[in-house]
Amino acid sequence: MSLLPAPPQSRSLKDSGISVSPIAWGMWRFAEGGRTTAEAATLVHAALDAGITLLDTADIYGFDGTGGFGDAESLLGDVLTSEPSLRDRMVLATKGGIRPPLPYDQSAAYLAEAIDASLRRLKVDHVDLWQVHRPDILAHPQEVARALDDAVSAGKIRALGVSNFTVAQTEALDGFLDNKLVATQPEISPLRIDCFENGELDSAMALGLAPLAWSPLGGGRLAVPGNAREKAVAAALDTVAEAQGVSRQVAAYSWLMAHPAGIIPIVGSQRAERIVEAASATGIRWTRSDWYAVLVAARGEALP
Repeated sequence: MSLLPAPPQSRSLKDSGISVSPIAWGMWRFAEGGRTTAEAATLVHAALDAGITLLDTADIYGFDGTGGFGDAESLLGDVLTSEPSLRDRMVLATKGGIRPPLPYDQSAAYLAEAIDASLRRLKVDHVDLWQVHRPDILAHPQEVARALDDAVSAGKIRALGVSNFTVAQTEALDGFLDNKLVATQPEISPLRIDCFENGELDSAMALGLAPLAWSPLGGGRLAVPGNAREKAVAAALDTVAEAQGVSRQVAAYSWLMAHPAGIIPIVGSQRAERIVEAASATGIRWTRSDWYAVLVAARGEALP
């Protein structure tokens, strides 16, 4: 049986002039445990040396409910200060628009404040990709668009994206933007398959957006499946993992990457060896039969 196409070695973010690796590394837990700058730098090197160029953080990463807002950005900023040459090796992405305890604020004034604050913490003069973290229902998309376009015009942001937006919310914001969106970041995993049938990925392909998948391992449930559905998905992934000599996690990343939308999984591990291992997902190939077997297991019922 013929194999599905291999993922590209790099992907252009629309017409932004930015190319990214087919897999990304995320820093949700980057600042946990009192990690030192040197320890943090080891993780950054692990990702870049493995060919993972897209590094994704957010201003709220590090926030524990009472404190820590901005800690992940600040730690990465310390790494970049200690080794300035690393900046040119990465596509730096961050997110904003969540303002504890409101919790969402995309008023023009706050967006300008949040973007500037991220740049200060990261100790850079611009980020390559800035994403609205979650939609603020009380903000008119035209107001949001004006604030984001102003930041692009000021040279603070190269390209724009959204995270956790519905299809309609994405299209509304994109319609008001002069600098069109290049990426969308929904939750996608072999256990979170809504986007395959609810139009999110179809819309992304129509708009030319790169889908960045957060929590691609189902919040760790694929590693230790608990219920019958999770075990069935794990077994379907294991069929390919065992045949190609990789871990179930790597098979899961590659399963997402086989989709024609060009899904970019965001690896969440904060262990260097796991980050390096994840990069091997680019070499895993799927047949249609094996790919659909995972989908059927996730659906919990046969295809129509």
